[in-house]
Amino acid sequence: MIDRRIKFRHIQCFVEICREGSFKLASQKLFLTQPAISKTMKELEELLGHQLLIRDRGGVQVTEDGAVFLRFAQMSIAALQQGIDGMAQDHDGFRQTLSVGVLPSVAARLVPDVAHRFGALMPDAVLRVTDGPYAYLIDRLKLGALDLVIGRMGAHEQMKGVSFTPLYQESIALVVRAGHPLLDDPVLSRIVDWPILYPVEGAAIRPAADRFFVEQGIGTLPRRIETVSGAFGRVFVQNSDAVWVISEGVVENEVERGVLARLPISSDSTRGAIGVMTREDWDVPLVGRQFRRALNEAIASGGFGA
Repeated sequence: MIDRRIKFRHIQCFVEICREGSFKLASQKLFLTQPAISKTMKELEELLGHQLLIRDRGGVQVTEDGAVFLRFAQMSIAALQQGIDGMAQDHDGFRQTLSVGVLPSVAARLVPDVAHRFGALMPDAVLRVTDGPYAYLIDRLKLGALDLVIGRMGAHEQMKGVSFTPLYQESIALVVRAGHPLLDDPVLSRIVDWPILYPVEGAAIRPAADRFFVEQGIGTLPRRIETVSGAFGRVFVQNSDAVWVISEGVVENEVERGVLARLPISSDSTRGAIGVMTREDWDVPLVGRQFRRALNEAIASGGFGA
């Protein structure tokens, strides 16, 4: 029997604290004071009879009981979001809507073709495309703001409650402007002589990039700029001697046009699966099945690596 004293504000506060890893950041997101959000969490733990969070100098730690409750709290918020979206669709002339999150590696390379094919299959449906860093998109997926996410699979701990269906393999590339001095003498150890654009902590490709440089005996990249911004990266690299450590799909169009060039340095060890991520509890509607059909057709015709 559900305790009716548990309110939506309790669940929302708990999920936001877990997502931000901080009472302070969660209170800012929810426009509450820290005492108010602390009181709400204390109420929830007393109602449940279990400690959900541990606060220490390092931030917030989720207990084992908290991890169990978090999964279902996220599912309940996702279900509520689906209900709200359903009503919005009814008031929009019964138009079906699909919200898709795309990581930078597929935003320019794959998704435009998928969108064209999906539009032909379901001309009356609304397709919402959101790009951004991995952690942001996965959070929105778990909370029900996105129906699916396309990109490289992240760390194991970030994938709890998420199903992953692989589509193809992709490597990390080392990219420079056309005419860069490294193209004449492509020795990996020399990249420390130039600024490096590097994936931020939490980016899907960050672990593979870290392993790659350690394996190559390069432990420190002193002139490093960390970013997941494709727009910034393209402009900065084209107008400087920086080396960009990035998923090959992000810069495929620029490399084909000759604006950017991939260094002829093997990075096969960084290959990872690009796939579709959905909530484990998502009951795939027609609009979702048609999108997957468009996605599979685009991959089959686009020469993507197996």
